[in-house]
Formats: sequence, C-alpha cells, structure tokens
Amino acid sequence: MLFSYLSHRRACRDKQRERAERITSLKPIYHEPLTSQDKEILSRSVSSLVAAVQTSSLSPSDILVAYFKKALQAHAQTNCLTEVMIASAENWVSTANRSGPLAGVPVSLKDLVSVKGWDSSMGYSALVGKPMAADGALVRLLRDAGAVPYVKTNVPMTMLSLESTNDVFGSTENPQKKGYTPGGSSAGEAVLLALGASRLGIGTDGAGSVRAPAHFSGVYSIKSSMYRFMKQGSASSVPGQEGVPATHNPMTRTLEDLETFWRAVFQMKPWNYDYSVLRIPWRDVKLPEDHPIRWGVLWDDGVVTPSPACARALKTVTAILEKNGHEVVTLKCPSPYEGLQIASQLLLADGGKTASKNHHAFESNDAGMTSAFRGLRLPHFVMKLYAWYYRHIRRDPIYAGLIDTHYEKTMPEFYALIAQREDYRSRWFKVWRDAEVEDSQGDEGVDFILTVPNSLPAVPHGGMRHGWKACGYTFLFNLLDYSAGVMPITHVDATADALPITFRPRNAIERNYYRMYDAMAMEGLPIGVQIVGRRLEEERVLEAMKLIERLLREAGAGYVGLPL
Repeated sequence: MLFSYLSHRRACRDKQRERAERITSLKPIYHEPLTSQDKEILSRSVSSLVAAVQTSSLSPSDILVAYFKKALQAHAQTNCLTEVMIASAENWVSTANRSGPLAGVPVSLKDLVSVKGWDSSMGYSALVGKPMAADGALVRLLRDAGAVPYVKTNVPMTMLSLESTNDVFGSTENPQKKGYTPGGSSAGEAVLLALGASRLGIGTDGAGSVRAPAHFSGVYSIKSSMYRFMKQGSASSVPGQEGVPATHNPMTRTLEDLETFWRAVFQMKPWNYDYSVLRIPWRDVKLPEDHPIRWGVLWDDGVVTPSPACARALKTVTAILEKNGHEVVTLKCPSPYEGLQIASQLLLADGGKTASKNHHAFESNDAGMTSAFRGLRLPHFVMKLYAWYYRHIRRDPIYAGLIDTHYEKTMPEFYALIAQREDYRSRWFKVWRDAEVEDSQGDEGVDFILTVPNSLPAVPHGGMRHGWKACGYTFLFNLLDYSAGVMPITHVDATADALPITFRPRNAIERNYYRMYDAMAMEGLPIGVQIVGRRLEEERVLEAMKLIERLLREAGAGYVGLPL
C-alpha cells in the first residue's frame, strides 16, 4: 500500500511538471499578447475560417497561434488543459488538408480521446506515462478533414461526475465564476469554448457529460444516440459498459459552429472510419409547417424540482414559443424517477469495480463517487437497513428507493435490468406524435421535449457529493438513447431567482442539493435548456435549437456569452 501511495504521488508530480515544462518551453510567440489579427481570427465562425484557408487568404499556422495563445490564457485562469500537444499540432498544421471541410481549424479534445503518442490518463495516476499506441477513429477523421487537434482537456477521475477534479491535474474552474464547477465530465472542453479558446471540441456523454458542462458554462452541445457518432479507439473509465449508452459528441461556442461541425464530420462519411457508426448521412430537415409544433415540457422529474433560475430559463423558452404560435403542453410520460432507478443500477452494475480498477491507494476521488463507491462496498444488508430507515422513519421513499438497489448485481439481475430498460423505453415511445404502437398518444403526442439540463446552475466545488444523485434530467435521456441538445438561454439573477421562503424539500436528495443554491452568490452564472428528440434525430434537435435561438434573438432576448 505504501508503494502504491508513493507511485501515485510520483506520477502526479511528474505529470504536472511535464505539463508545466511543455508550456514554459513553447516558442515565445505563444506567450505574447493577442494581436489584432489574433482577435480577428478568434472572432470568426468555423465556416469563415475554413473558407479563408481554402482560398489561401488565411494560414492554418496563424489560426493555430491565435487559438493556442488564447488556450494558454484560459488555462492560467481555470486549469483546464491536460495534454499540451503543440509539438504535434505544428507538424499536423503544416500538412493539413486545405480543401477539407474543417481545413485548418484547431479542435480541442476531452482527455480520453486517443491521440497517438499522447497520454489519455483521465486523471488516473496509474495511466500516466502510458501514451496511446494509435489515433482513435475520430482523430483520424478530423485530421483527414483538415482539422488540427492541439490540446486535451481536464475531466474528473472515473468520468462519472458533473464536475472536474483529480489528483493528476487538479480542479478546473468555471469560466464565469471562480469557486464553481464548469460541469463534467467534459469540463475542460466547456471552459475552452466559453472563453473563446476553442471553437470546436469533442466530449462524451454517459449521464449528461456534455450537456451539464454546456449548461454550467454557457456553450452548445448535442448528445447523439448510440452509433451515430464515432467512438472507437478512445480510452474509457468503464469499457464495455453499454447498459446506459455513452456517446462521443461535438461541443461548440456557437450554434452555427455546432451545425458546421456535425455537417463536416458526416461529409467525411464516419462509417468508413468506425465500424460501429450507422450508415446514416446527415439529413436536411425542415420542421413541420402544416401544423403547430407541439413541445412537451418536463417541468419536474419528481426527485429535484428545478430551481427558480432554471425554471425561469425554461419558462422563457416556452413563452416565446407560445407567443409565436407553437403548442406547449405538460409532458405525459412514464415516471422519470423510475428511469433514474434503472439507469443508476445499470451504470454501476459491477459495483464500481471497473471504474475503480486503476485507482491507486490514497488517490483522491470525486466527492460524489467517493460516496457512491463507499455504499457499493458495504454489505447489502447494511444498505437495506439504511433504506428501511429512510422509507419508514424519515418517510422518504424517493431516496430509500435508490439506496435499496445500490449494490453489485449478479448476471441474472443485470439481464433483468436490461429487460426493465427495454420495457421502459417502449412505454416512453408512446409519447411521440405519430408513434404507431398500441396505446400511443397518436396526434396528441409531442414533436419535442423541453426540460432543464439540471435543477441548479453550476454548483460550488465539491457539490457533487450530493449532486451526483440529482442528475436525472440528463441521465434519463441516456437511458432512453434519445438525441438531446443543450443551449444557453440566460444568466442567474440574484433578485428574480431568489428561493421562495415557502420552499420545502420533498426528499433528502432535494434537501442536500438545494443547500448549494444561492441566487445571490450564483448571479451571472449561465442557465441552459434541454431540447430532446427521438432516437437518431440529431438533425431535428439542431433545427429545434436554431428555431428557439432565432425567436429569442428576434425578441431581443438572445444569449450573450463571455466576450473574447
């Protein structure tokens, strides 16, 4: 055990020294202030950058310099970078495909994305100094498209948290307010994008890991359905876990860039790079015009009610839709709490053993996962007693129902959970308009689902000690494998979003999570909404996001992000 501890400390020290030395040894130009040309480059959309490179009016090297300068500034402010890949990026940029759909555009990558010769440690000290043997499918496609991977970004160890801290790289700050999490697990990506140090990023999402950072940090993302986007070759903290599908997904600073990124990837025919990608080209979609679009709103998941700030953002969207002739209804659906019960059991069906496999003795873990793994290690009868206490003494069946099933599953139990998941999915299918199944809502069904990405805005560091149990608004749509996008709408207002003195928490999860809600302290933090479509309908979700953004801008209520 002592050897394990010493090995852990040495790996963390060596990795932090390596990162610092790579930064200090950079060419002087990267440490210089941003020039007027740099600022002009940073202000351009991706499509504008690509067009300029393709016509030779802008050099990919100049673009790389501008974005790397800005990335160093963002890192100094937030501690968001893990691998500083400028040495490789300078080689790649000199040979970049200048006619590709992403010609000359720098792309930032979540730490787990495999790049040959670079670590994908994911914050585990045991994986430090073990560079990947080959590029993942996504990196190969990006480089063939002309893109230039240039940095990798921070994550929480285990990749199972909505914040970002680990012993190897430290904690990452929210780009808009120090002391708050930027989200997780694709935290560093959200930070770079929000600060304008990247236009295109790649994250992953298994319970909300691109959508929560988009919400907490004020950027854009769409979680795809399984097998729509590439993933082969990347590292993983839970390889083989498919009970709740996790997917790789683009994240961007603007909605325009999000569409450009998706179209560029599909122009490259990703199914030729990754056997798992379905052969479905990107489709041009028009939203219905012969009848009002019906938006079903999930106002409350029955576990943690949306805070005044998040509810206000959701109501802002529903109000602008209704004002413009859309139909907004309260969603009639199976219990979201039932989905949380199923999803939480499937994700950690192995008792957390896979995610803990590379965990050194005395290595710190995320506060939430420390609590989760501690419960999984306890004898089942202890958890049963704990559940009994909450159910019968505290009169809290919600929390008791999650405690009761928090243990390692046998194979028969796992198969039974998969069967429950499929039955649950079949019942949800009935909420959609035109679903041709028995007892479906038919024309009374919905075209899209609207809800919050999380019940709170970004929480203080350490908030996932309790917050990991409150991820149902995103986790639900991983379980269902729906396409789901998040876009920023507004910011926390200390006066408008104060918690009413009449508020009374309904259960232990809500009570503990709401202890962190302070509208005055959170003022200025971004707030997003989540737009959900059916499986493999990423194009329709994007069109719905574009519609909402256009209506808000026309009303003078468009989101304003951080200045460059």
